[in-house]
Amino acid sequence: MTVGDMLLATVPMARTLNLEFLETTSERAVVRMPDQADYHNHVGGPHAGAMFTLAESASGAIVIAAFGDQLSRAVPLAVKAEIGYKKLAMGVVTATATLGRPVAEVVAELDAGKRPEFPVAIEIQRADGAVTGEMTVVWTLRPNA
Repeated sequence: MTVGDMLLATVPMARTLNLEFLETTSERAVVRMPDQADYHNHVGGPHAGAMFTLAESASGAIVIAAFGDQLSRAVPLAVKAEIGYKKLAMGVVTATATLGRPVAEVVAELDAGKRPEFPVAIEIQRADGAVTGEMTVVWTLRPNA
């Protein structure tokens, strides 16, 4: 089962928005949201909340790809998120997430008994390549009790 398949099976909102997980590695996650009239805003593009969910889902995919082998001892949790809407998004939009810290560094903090935090940067683009939004989600790996 791929990371994308797992997220679609366990995260109802990802299924609701019909997200497509195109790439999920520990270096990069790419998730696409099809153009769907049910999730449009007042100007005919994807609603801001749908774009937030797309970007957050891409960040979650890279976190699972990078730290899935740590799930027996820690739970990944989003700590905070900030999004900027840069240009009008229309049609299909794609979110590309990149991990902001080396995996080994984060795992070393977990090994040392700490609760590591790390940023994931996400860029949202429309089909013509224009960047319509940028988001940062700070995640943590909370050690199991």
